[in-house]
Amino acid sequence: MQRRIFVTDDFGPVGFLNELEFADGKLYANVWQTDFIAIIRPDSGKIVGWIDLTGLNPDPSVLVYPLVLNGIAYDKATSHLLVTGKCWPNVYEITLTPRPK
Repeated sequence: MQRRIFVTDDFGPVGFLNELEFADGKLYANVWQTDFIAIIRPDSGKIVGWIDLTGLNPDPSVLVYPLVLNGIAYDKATSHLLVTGKCWPNVYEITLTPRPK
């Protein structure tokens, strides 16, 4: 079954979504040419959280556009996300933790 959803946050529509990954009932999508991954409810398209990967680029003086964040995978065994960027030399395994209130 295919269907379309419109992705929004508290301010309105969010575009430039790229590299989708479905895991644990949520969609993860990086926002093209940014350091952010949106966490999306697939039933509503509502963004329920953001993953800020600022500083993850291993060498921003060399790995510049278009060598940007652009890869998401989910490891069921560890419940971790694997992320990388275009032509980056590494894949990073990250654990999501709730933001302190």
